[in-house]
Amino acid sequence: MLAMVLGFIILSYLLLSRAPPTELSYEIPYSEFNSLVREREVDEVELRGDIVNGKLFVPRAIGPQGQKGAIFRSRIPAFGDDSLLLNLEDAGVAVTVVAPHEAGLFTQILLATLPWLLLLGLFLWLMTRAARNLGRFGGPKELSGFLEAPAKEAEVPEVTFADVAGQENAKREITELVEYLKNPAKFLKLGAEIPKGVLLMGAPGTGKTLLAKALAGEAGVPFFSISGSEFIEVFVGVGASRVRHLFEAAKKSSPSIVFIDELDSVGRTRGTGLGGGHDEREQTLNQILAEMDGFSGREAVLILAATNRPDVLDPALLRPGRFDRHVMLDLPDLNDRVAILKVHARKTPLAADVDMDKIARGTPGFSGAELKNLVNEAAILAARQDEQQLTMADFDEARDKVLMGTERSLAIEPDERHRLAVHEAGHTLVAHFAAHADTLYKVTIVPRGRALGGTQQLPEHERHTMPEEYLQDRIAVIFGGRAAEKELLGTLSSGADDDIHQATTMARAMVSRWGMSEAVGPVDLRESEEHPFLGREMAQPRHYSEHSAEVVDDAVRELLIKAELRASNIIKQHRDKLNKLITLLEKEETLYREQIEECLGAALEKKSIVVVSDNQTS
Repeated sequence: MLAMVLGFIILSYLLLSRAPPTELSYEIPYSEFNSLVREREVDEVELRGDIVNGKLFVPRAIGPQGQKGAIFRSRIPAFGDDSLLLNLEDAGVAVTVVAPHEAGLFTQILLATLPWLLLLGLFLWLMTRAARNLGRFGGPKELSGFLEAPAKEAEVPEVTFADVAGQENAKREITELVEYLKNPAKFLKLGAEIPKGVLLMGAPGTGKTLLAKALAGEAGVPFFSISGSEFIEVFVGVGASRVRHLFEAAKKSSPSIVFIDELDSVGRTRGTGLGGGHDEREQTLNQILAEMDGFSGREAVLILAATNRPDVLDPALLRPGRFDRHVMLDLPDLNDRVAILKVHARKTPLAADVDMDKIARGTPGFSGAELKNLVNEAAILAARQDEQQLTMADFDEARDKVLMGTERSLAIEPDERHRLAVHEAGHTLVAHFAAHADTLYKVTIVPRGRALGGTQQLPEHERHTMPEEYLQDRIAVIFGGRAAEKELLGTLSSGADDDIHQATTMARAMVSRWGMSEAVGPVDLRESEEHPFLGREMAQPRHYSEHSAEVVDDAVRELLIKAELRASNIIKQHRDKLNKLITLLEKEETLYREQIEECLGAALEKKSIVVVSDNQTS
């Protein structure tokens, strides 16, 4: 379109600036023109640059073809002719001089305004194109909607509390909000006000977003959802504008729920860290704070927000009157994991051997999202093998895949494979005969992900604290592989790299955090875990002396040496059984609890129930 307009303007200019054509005009050579002047045959001429238009007194034969006429034109040579005007004057020829490109008034106006018209047309074209293509980059298709909050369309979710398994404590915290949203007049009559904001806190995957949707679905109110990062754009002021539009829409649809996911992306502590104090993120946060203060008690709008980093949030967000109710969502315990697995397996055909209780025991520390992924991976494995139902073997394979990665085929040399079997058998033997270690589940030397093998243990019951004797046995189990290599092969390998890291981390926590060392005592000597980029102090001062640090190092080393010595004693005491276990493990590659007990004999009664898993990294 712009090219067509530009072409039309240029064509008009050429047509208007061009001299009008001469009727019955013949082109003659310049030498003939000079002869006609000397013979005084020329009546008048018009000089237009290097063009000469002339008229004779009497028509005659002119030009190379000898045409008879009185009108002619000729062209002055490029080097010019200084005697031309003198000859014309001597011959009494009337001379008129015209500018080569003399234009009319319209053409002059057009030439003066043409650059501005082109710039204006280009600007309008770019704005129209940007507005039309804005949606391709994740923004609204119309430029006018750019400042509005990109919240998902407000609707009543179909999810209810029946779809949320576990998290009974969190559901009890927000159940009373359902009654308020359904019947706010009941509370307002008694002068009660609903909490303005509810902050859902918990590890990733614990169901914060699902719980917010379930609250809106249970109450039957519109649900406005947006991520905190969607407020921030490249243009300054867009975030604050979007906050205003979002809250205005929520007020018009009240009673309603506004859910802000990942609040920590805009709600971090202001004026700290390495950035400036007046940036787009802080303007957005200020607008959120102002909007939450602007709600009156009669506006049935509930603000829900989710974060897994409540420690970096600005204190102004957490005070009463803003997010004045904090709900903690914990990782599911055993009973909750069973309930979550049943919810996600409702539409999945299960074989008779599937035991949800056993699967839940084998997934301690899994979040709701990870349990959903476990069921999905098991379904994918079953479909890949053309099975009609999910079996327990599918869940077991999916669990190994989620924990350690996909099984991979490596060309392992026989001596390296033997060392790997010795290492994993050492873990298994110590775990089997340690009184406070967890119950064994299986041991394998099949490579998965980054692990060349693994010894897996399962808890008998849920436990929320770890006693000192259990931690000591756990470190001994971790050192079992290293002790077995030293005892049977006489040398060590790099396979104990991850073992030493885990054991050292645990021993340091026992000494510096949990006060389990007589030499150090009940003193918190942990290293600071704060980070300046998270909105905390820049300097990381150490609140203990060099002597205390040396005492901690000595205590950690003493714990580790004692644990390794204990593992070595157990291996020396049951060396014959260890050799038998190594032979069986090299043959079968994977041994389960029943096979381990058949090889090593009955295990000691286990007192501890916290899961421990050991992976060797390649």
